[in-house]
Amino acid sequence: MDQLDIDPALENLLQYLKHSRGIDFTGYKRSSLMRRVNKRIETVGIESYIEYQDYLELHPEEFVHLFNGLLINVTGFFRDRSAWDYIVSNVVPKMIAEKDGGENFRLWSAGCASGEEAYTLAIIMAEAVGFEQFRERVKIFATDIDEEALNQARLGTYCHKEVTGLPKEYLKKYFELIDNRYAFRKDLRRSIIFGRNNLVQDAPISRIDLLTCRNTIMYFNAETQAKILTRFHFALNDGGILFLGKAETLLTHNHSFAPVDLKRRIFTQVQKGNLRDRLLLLPQAETPDTLDFRSNLVRMRETAFDAGTSAQVVVDTSGSVVLANERARNLFDLKAKDIGRPLQDLEVSYRPVELRSRIAQVYSECRAIVLKDIEWLQPNSVMHYLDVEITPLSSATGVLLGTSISFSDVSRTKQLQEELQQANQELEMAYEEVQSTNEELETTNEELQSTVEELETTNEELQSTNEELETINEELQSTNEELQTINDELRYRTDELNQANGFLECILTSLRSGVVVVNRDLLIQIWNNKAEDLWGMRSDEVHNEHFLNLDIGLPVGQLRQSIRDCLNAESQMSEIILDATNRRGRMMQCKIVCTPLLNWQKKVDGAILLMDEVVRQEPVQQ
Repeated sequence: MDQLDIDPALENLLQYLKHSRGIDFTGYKRSSLMRRVNKRIETVGIESYIEYQDYLELHPEEFVHLFNGLLINVTGFFRDRSAWDYIVSNVVPKMIAEKDGGENFRLWSAGCASGEEAYTLAIIMAEAVGFEQFRERVKIFATDIDEEALNQARLGTYCHKEVTGLPKEYLKKYFELIDNRYAFRKDLRRSIIFGRNNLVQDAPISRIDLLTCRNTIMYFNAETQAKILTRFHFALNDGGILFLGKAETLLTHNHSFAPVDLKRRIFTQVQKGNLRDRLLLLPQAETPDTLDFRSNLVRMRETAFDAGTSAQVVVDTSGSVVLANERARNLFDLKAKDIGRPLQDLEVSYRPVELRSRIAQVYSECRAIVLKDIEWLQPNSVMHYLDVEITPLSSATGVLLGTSISFSDVSRTKQLQEELQQANQELEMAYEEVQSTNEELETTNEELQSTVEELETTNEELQSTNEELETINEELQSTNEELQTINDELRYRTDELNQANGFLECILTSLRSGVVVVNRDLLIQIWNNKAEDLWGMRSDEVHNEHFLNLDIGLPVGQLRQSIRDCLNAESQMSEIILDATNRRGRMMQCKIVCTPLLNWQKKVDGAILLMDEVVRQEPVQQ
């Protein structure tokens, strides 16, 4: 920064912001800061930085407007699409191929603003590994210094204008339309962690595979940019990817990052030599000082190895155990005599997990493998979970020396993860139940209010109805008395009818002729005792039977015409004598007299048949 360009009043203002609000803008480019601060000064009608500092002290709400102006939150989904296409087609597949052992993916969106870039990372990773693997293996950290922007990002909801950069298939697949705003899917949203992080002051997030910081560091001066890039280099895994904005480059830091695609501002981390590599470059001349140094160095290495918090066993290329730290000896009951023995002769070679085939795989592929959540049942019947990492050991010249096998007890971590997952599920269910209950209570309250009004109306209606019922009751009492009188009269009429029926029955029984009455369909209605005696069929057997279908000793078919004449009122009476056989099988002659049955309107309703046996006159002897 050119000292001639320093404005003491501006520097005092920046120091005031740092001490009063905890946000350090001293690393930003002064030309950019002056332009944005001057814009706020003109807006509030003040002429100098000193007066503006006094204004901030009197009006704390101005801090929000100032920070919104200084922290430019310009972002979007798939911003610079060609660069994102390169990430999707080249960077992400390589990153997945390098983690085929099931390791987690860790991504960091630094300077995420309102979150579009973080959700873009989520979309491309979900497309690459699938929803289930995304939920289990992907963690996306999204940070910014602007709390207001972070609050908006945490909501994950955007208007139609803000999602115009998204392909339609992604918009439909990853967003839900709620109240005219597009909300990112909740099940995938849980893998994105938003938090405040000052790139200049706060510690960076570690073990990152892909770090995006687009058009953010360009607002800092060269010194601050160098500090931020050093933190990024520490944050990235070996060979990790740094994705910058199209207005940024790393020309002054080519020793830490190498370009993958310079046009698209995609870089990879350059690995640095470790302490072991540097120690190998020490002079080879053996002096008392160097001998003492090397002796101390060996003791420090042995002590550090033995004090390791994870159980670790080292096996050489011949398959013999050469080292085992204290935790490994205690965990697997290894004795001093076991050092130097073949690994295959020890229980640790197959319990808790089979190691020999995995070691052969490490040798053949020349890369480390990690076995997650290995179950190990202890003698006390307690289940433990271990993460086993098998790493190849090579010399400086690349000669394979053996393998290092480390066992990390993750039982407590797994238990906490399960408890956390269960707690999150319960919390989500409780939240949904509370929200549902609140909606039901609001609906119930409205229904109760409506019910109260209806009850008031119903009460008035019931009072009116009660008065009407009293009137109706009086009318019913009067009607009941009338019905009682009618009932008495009906009972009297019924008695008369019964008497008439009894009288008719007596007449039919007393007649010496067989009496048969049929309706207009020739169905039998009356069959007296004499008819039963003549033809041997009871009244209940022939009732409603067709007369002409009877199978009796009388040739009923010959009576068809006589009955039709009576029914058609063509004859008032017809008489016919037929040969017949009575119920006893005796031949006889039967006289049948057929007359019409007239109703009260003098219309023919049927026919009456009178049947008598003709008594033959014996000739008188002379």
